Amino acid sequence: MLTTRFVNGAPNWLDVGTSDIDGAISFYRDLFGWQFRSAGPDSGGYGFFQLAGRTVAGGMQTTSEQGAPSWTVYFRSTDAEATAKAAEQAGGSVLLRPMDVLGEGRMAILADTAGVPFGVWQPGRTQGIDVAGEPGSLCWIELFTPDIARAAAFYRKVLGWETEGVSFPGGTYTCINPDGGSPETGFGGLVPQADDPVDPESGAYLLPYFEATDNDAVARATQERGGTVLMPPTDVRGVGRIARLADPYGARFAVITSAPQEPGQG
Repeated sequence: MLTTRFVNGAPNWLDVGTSDIDGAISFYRDLFGWQFRSAGPDSGGYGFFQLAGRTVAGGMQTTSEQGAPSWTVYFRSTDAEATAKAAEQAGGSVLLRPMDVLGEGRMAILADTAGVPFGVWQPGRTQGIDVAGEPGSLCWIELFTPDIARAAAFYRKVLGWETEGVSFPGGTYTCINPDGGSPETGFGGLVPQADDPVDPESGAYLLPYFEATDNDAVARATQERGGTVLMPPTDVRGVGRIARLADPYGARFAVITSAPQEPGQG
């Protein structure tokens, strides 16, 4: 599972771009208890969502020209320039060239062969988020894509991902592991876009999951505070209880109340 023992190719940051940062701050505070701290006068309005002083994500207000409100997941890279070049060579594109971020690291925004945006973060002073896998923090990602094999090949070349099919009642789930990893270090999955239970016609996208102590309460709070329940809380045997949601501005995310691990797991 995802931890802050970051390895190359694994998620180490995420942020939300939203049409109303003040509204988003209020929404996520009510859902997860997040507090917002500005990154400073030179940050262009960017700031950090925090739990007990530990950063769980970033956020900023964006314009319609920058795209619809959404969550962006970043993956660790030791060389953002090389990763951007690899993405282009593998048939993807560079949406934002690698750039320095106030001495904290280097970032770039890329897109895969299906057009899904994702970020890379080359650590400087900041390694990544301060907490993962705990309630209120990132714990998993899913990539909904039209072609599993093509996506797996792209991310293998760009981020070193390894994939493994895991059988479950009714089918096979494609898990993502970092290069040289194992099922215990997996951090996400690849899902055929056609199998998306919410909207198979919505296009390919990357979905972050946040751990929640009470999945049903988060879903209720989302609806009460102007968000949308895209998929109601649902039990997945051996995994936990999940729900797919969107904040009031349209940024999609999911929450999971993970099933207790069996002895010897993890």
